[in-house]
Amino acid sequence: MAHVFISYARPDDPVACLIADGLREGGFEVWRDDELPAHRAYAEVIEERINGAGAVVVLWSAEAAKSHWVRAEADSARAKLTLVQATLDGTIPPLPFNQIQCADLKGWDGRRDAAGWRKLVASVTELAGAPAAAETARESSREVSICVLPFQNMSGDPEQEYFSDGISEDITTDLSKVSALEVIARNTAFTFKGQSVNVCEVARKVGVSHVLEGSVRKVGDRVRITAQLIDGRGGGHVWADRFDRDLTDIFAIQDEITKEIVRALKLKLLPEEKKAIQQRGTNDPEAYNLYLLARQYWITGNHGDMRREERVMRICGRAVEMDPYYAQAWALLAMAQSSLRYQFDRTEVDDGFAAAHSALAIDPTIAEAHLPMVKRLQQSGRADAAAAEMEAAIRLGPESWEVNKEAGRYFLMQRDVPSATRHYEKAVQLMDSDFHAWAMLSSCYQALGERAKLREAAKMMVSEGQRAVQQDPSNGAALGILAGGYALLGEEERTREWIDRALLIDPDNLNMRYNFACVLAGHLHDGEGALKMLQSTLPRCGEYQVRIAETDSDFDFIRDDPRFQKMLSEAKQRLGMREAAPTA
Repeated sequence: MAHVFISYARPDDPVACLIADGLREGGFEVWRDDELPAHRAYAEVIEERINGAGAVVVLWSAEAAKSHWVRAEADSARAKLTLVQATLDGTIPPLPFNQIQCADLKGWDGRRDAAGWRKLVASVTELAGAPAAAETARESSREVSICVLPFQNMSGDPEQEYFSDGISEDITTDLSKVSALEVIARNTAFTFKGQSVNVCEVARKVGVSHVLEGSVRKVGDRVRITAQLIDGRGGGHVWADRFDRDLTDIFAIQDEITKEIVRALKLKLLPEEKKAIQQRGTNDPEAYNLYLLARQYWITGNHGDMRREERVMRICGRAVEMDPYYAQAWALLAMAQSSLRYQFDRTEVDDGFAAAHSALAIDPTIAEAHLPMVKRLQQSGRADAAAAEMEAAIRLGPESWEVNKEAGRYFLMQRDVPSATRHYEKAVQLMDSDFHAWAMLSSCYQALGERAKLREAAKMMVSEGQRAVQQDPSNGAALGILAGGYALLGEEERTREWIDRALLIDPDNLNMRYNFACVLAGHLHDGEGALKMLQSTLPRCGEYQVRIAETDSDFDFIRDDPRFQKMLSEAKQRLGMREAAPTA
């Protein structure tokens, strides 16, 4: 993405404007603080824009060097490896920025052939990617198409974000059932989440004729949903409405919104499409609300902290008590049980097999319900049966984030790196905030020798890991991924700083410790450090993690070390593990 953020001191505004115009002329998407929306906090928007930028251009001058804002923005960009510097008056960047190259734009008059300008543009291009002018516009396959932007959470409580996101996803799903309408995928639409966007620009970027945006306010047992359908070419309102109802009417509101959009677009809703839209998995609004909450915890929770699985199990358990025929809730319950049983060696917990069967008995098309079966069959050495279940999951859910991520793990354990890479790439496409999937993808790229892709994956590990840590400073998984990202980028000092910090904050996170061992062995080639980390990990790991360690390419550096072999053998003996079945 060719997104560029410009940081500058207020007295340098004329030159900053000239630089922004030059970059836009070159096809880059440029943002500077003259575009701040009136309704949002300054610091919040700045942080959001810097995090989303591929390159942050800091314009140094005597005034900029005195500015706390410019220094803070430069430091944030330096941490994310997106910093591009230029001096406007010959001022040398202050410490520690003076150790990084700086383009000379002193006296620059806008000439595109100036050496300083060419240097700046080259750096921006390397970091931010190809400018928009080089991108090919997406062609719509139908005359009428739509992008459903994430509905804004207006509840005054960030914890209610799961509900507004769920409404957005469900409306997207409903509209995708209309054969005459092309609907942009959820993952593409959610790249605009939290941004102040120009609707016509969004429509141009994703190649649609219309855009739907709205907001959700949920307070107690009441919900207010506003929605407006906008012509993507002219920006005019095609339809808009507000719904103030009891929460028990949530399904009726979603049906009305879908039908009103179809009517406004002058499309015909076929009888079978109308019936499909009305099938929501449950008719119980509270069970639906609980499922949305559980899935949000599943997606954003601390990977490697068993409290995530325990929380999801409790919430889904309550949902299926309310509606025993809620297949999606049964499937999510099954995945949480399976993860807790095998990843954390909680043998007293059901392995999700029964809950998965319940989901499939209600709805045989639920792809995710096959995933717990894959794990059970793998653990029992039934490789052919596990492969059949994995194949069924991929066939039923090619666009499922959970399915593609599990498929990546499945193929990586078999050392089928090309297949694992393909599925991890799909997983991060569907959920680009998944720093764990980016880390697994980086391991694939490293094994394949894809250096350029490896660096991009490492940058995403850092940026998404930092975003998660900002939201939850105790997120051990994110801290571990941050360390791994910096290691891949050659930042050994920062890597060790993050490892020390993470172990201080979350010393009992076995998944994090395992990842640190991978970082030390596979990236820093510190065999002694990796073995020391594994000494406090493998004796406490469950069978799931030990199986991964057997084939993990990050441990190839220490695989022949007798101490590693001894630890692995003792872990397998402790767990009573049989030898892995040979794979084709």
